[in-house]
Amino acid sequence: MTKDLTVGSPMGLILNFGLPTLLGMLFQQFYNLMDTMIVGKLLGAQALAAVGSTSSINFFVIGFCMGVCSGFAIPVAQRMGAGDYARMRRHVANAAYLSILFATVLTVATGLLCRTILTVMNTPGDIFADAERYIFIIFMGIPTTFLYNLLAGILRSLGDSRTPVYFLALSSVLNIALDFAFILWFDAGVAGAAIATVVSQGISGAACLVFMAKKYPVLRMSREERRLNWSSCRTLCIIGVPMGMQYSITAIGSIVLQSAVNGLGSTYVAAVAAGSKLFQLLGCPFDAMGATMATYCGQNVGAWKLDRLGQGIRACALLGVLYSALAFGGMLLFSEPCAMLFLNPGEPEVERLVALTSQYIVISSAFFIPLSLVNIVRFSIQGMGYSGFAILAGVLEMAARTGVAFFLVPVFGYTAACFASPAAWVCADLFLIPASLICIGRLRRKMPVQAAAREPAPQNTLETART
Repeated sequence: MTKDLTVGSPMGLILNFGLPTLLGMLFQQFYNLMDTMIVGKLLGAQALAAVGSTSSINFFVIGFCMGVCSGFAIPVAQRMGAGDYARMRRHVANAAYLSILFATVLTVATGLLCRTILTVMNTPGDIFADAERYIFIIFMGIPTTFLYNLLAGILRSLGDSRTPVYFLALSSVLNIALDFAFILWFDAGVAGAAIATVVSQGISGAACLVFMAKKYPVLRMSREERRLNWSSCRTLCIIGVPMGMQYSITAIGSIVLQSAVNGLGSTYVAAVAAGSKLFQLLGCPFDAMGATMATYCGQNVGAWKLDRLGQGIRACALLGVLYSALAFGGMLLFSEPCAMLFLNPGEPEVERLVALTSQYIVISSAFFIPLSLVNIVRFSIQGMGYSGFAILAGVLEMAARTGVAFFLVPVFGYTAACFASPAAWVCADLFLIPASLICIGRLRRKMPVQAAAREPAPQNTLETART
């Protein structure tokens, strides 16, 4: 059930690995979209605005969790590529210990600070109570976020991009059913949508854990491999924590921007919420490309097949450009009908909401090519083991969004807010593209003589070189 990404055509491997990953992310976005559609249509625009007003802080915290889990999976992929299965299993065990620690600390901290954060973000008073109820429950579900994302990252590191799809499908079906149950039967409001998300993800993660324990002999550990190992923890944190920080640093700019949008009023907040959900669905292929390249580059660096890194990046970039053009054309034609998926036709000012949502998604999709390069190149760099470069790219994104929020939104209003993310993607690309060439060059200089001769590298070569 594992797959070696160090042998074969890069384009073929990327497509074969990336399509199941894309399908899984579509399932994930599907139930996120169902949350938004059910909330918007059953509870109204104010409830939709309440959920949407928490999106940036949600990304700040949950994005950190997902980034850390993705980072923990990279040393696993590198050891898989090197054929060093004992050290791979040690990394898996210690990633679990670290995840428990991170999940506990984050759950307590966000629960205590939830109300303060929403106040600082200038959340409108008419949606504040619903926003607080929703995001507090999501934060209490942080352990389930770690559970699923760590397991899915490990499976992808082993070359298995299919199994996570099955459990995401399970989570999607459960989430939709629970949405209707909590909102319609138990009249739980926006809190019901949050509970449905947490419960469905927890069940999916637990089922995935049981399945992995039974079906993956390569992960069955000896007592020695299960022990807490400080060297392994250090390796995992060196890659995982910067990846998590990159998500959170990027999200700081989104939080500042969301605060600026909140100041425009709940109508604009609802439009951005609907547009963001549609954007997340359209952006799934870019997320899948990123996840694919992290595993692809991780395995090939572990095997010291460095010529394949540039080949893979170029092949994936071609796919990104083709999809970007297709998505932009689709939004030019169908953005308004798509916006109505999240809005109730009976809402006051529904025509204005549709127009604002359409404006947001058309402007965003016009810059999908820079976005595709951000994901492909950033995750490739992380797969190579240079997570610090991703943090610098995140700082540039944060600076761009913050600059737009502080200086342009007060002058140009909502239109400026629509251009904030495109500006962030362009700034990140200006750094990431040359940074990827630097990373490959550094690896070439560290490559041992026997790897250059296409002989197997010693099992500890990569980590010795990093040190």
